[in-house]
Amino acid sequence: MPTPAITLDALPALLEHDTCVKLAGVDVDGILRGKLVSKKKFLSVASAGFGFCSVIFGWDMHDKTYFRELAVSNAQNGYRDILAVPDLSSFRRIPWEGNVPFFLVDFKDPDTGAPVCACPRGLLRGVLARLGEKSWGAMAGAEYEFYQFKTPESAKCASPASFLQSNTPQSLPSLTEGMFGYSLTRTVHNKDYFYDVFETCQKFACDIEGWHTESGPGVFEAALEFKEVLQMADRASLFKYVVKSVSTKYGITPCFMAKPRQNLPGNSGHMHLSLVNASGANIFARPTTDPSPPWADVANLSDVGRHFLAGILDGLPDVMPLMAPTVNSYKRLVENFWAPVTVSWGLEHRAASIRLIAPPTAKAGATRFEVRVGGADTNPFYVLAAVLALGWRGVQKKLEIPCAPLGKGEEGGSGVRLARSLREANERFMAAGSVAREVFGDEFVDHFGGTREHEIRLWDEAVTDWEVQRYIETV
Repeated sequence: MPTPAITLDALPALLEHDTCVKLAGVDVDGILRGKLVSKKKFLSVASAGFGFCSVIFGWDMHDKTYFRELAVSNAQNGYRDILAVPDLSSFRRIPWEGNVPFFLVDFKDPDTGAPVCACPRGLLRGVLARLGEKSWGAMAGAEYEFYQFKTPESAKCASPASFLQSNTPQSLPSLTEGMFGYSLTRTVHNKDYFYDVFETCQKFACDIEGWHTESGPGVFEAALEFKEVLQMADRASLFKYVVKSVSTKYGITPCFMAKPRQNLPGNSGHMHLSLVNASGANIFARPTTDPSPPWADVANLSDVGRHFLAGILDGLPDVMPLMAPTVNSYKRLVENFWAPVTVSWGLEHRAASIRLIAPPTAKAGATRFEVRVGGADTNPFYVLAAVLALGWRGVQKKLEIPCAPLGKGEEGGSGVRLARSLREANERFMAAGSVAREVFGDEFVDHFGGTREHEIRLWDEAVTDWEVQRYIETV
């Protein structure tokens, strides 16, 4: 359940020995955008909020304004200010910056006070409000894999991006070489960094539950502690912030791209989710085993859980830009790399899009879905909002599971093939009558779909190293 907010009256005492406060919100790409303000300024705006330039929803991850200007922020409205309202329950201190106080903000329309349609925290809050009609809540967990590279001496005073302006991506050497998942010795090679990330996450209230090497050169995986779903989305975003901040003092470049290296596994961003009632009991758990289930896999899954699963499977193809938001995302979603490529599910099946975790292999109270489609490049707020919205639609419509579970040893099954490219995914997402429009509304779909059109156009205009190497001499 959500953490109780710190009261406004308690703020002066909480910040008694501080001179400044750091504030940040989340943009459509899941990137934290924020600023440092004086304590006096923060205390004056903590209740009503403050003006924040809307251009963070009018430009891409490299601050290039979208080719097609979108409704939230554009030249016609002067890239006007929107309202940034601090969420006092998000309070923590930044341990690597002298324990500076930190708060997340929600972005709201200054005229109506309603959440800005593209605000990731606002979108997730809106979906959660639907569950609130039954006094239900949601719990979630996140797992992120990510590559890590040694920053060459020549680039230690520059960003990885600036280094790559004059060097190829292959110039970045891996933190460790070879494939050695769950290694107890590889982490010793960089033990100060390894333990620093773990301990800093604890201090910054985005605790890691499990932390190990994954199969791939220089790849680590973190499983974050299971929390209420909005807290989990916050923590997933802040986890990347911790890793990127801590890594700088060790000369390490972490990489959350979905597929940084050809012919190697990609970086997944799996999300676990369950529903709970007002007393905290798991709604997906079936009180007693169903003696005649449609499939043995769902014998211990409640009727609500079955409808929820059906909703995810039915709507998944229509929300793929939220699950795979970049051009690179689709390089991960290919056959033979332990990444799902079809609408599929199964009890304890790691090749499926949706892995059901339930008895007899798990305790009833731990019954949940692991959504395995997303990569480490996703916006966690959008992913969790999509899963909740689709599942809730399935519950409301009492949808039936549309396909049989994957058999053991089966990879893709006969389910619908998920989009092979961002272009294909976005066209379905933005289509009239799409499930995305049904669950999120036109305003959000038009905005986020417009941002993906921008990504697609930039890709269409790019000339890659592969093209030059292949064609420079032979055509």
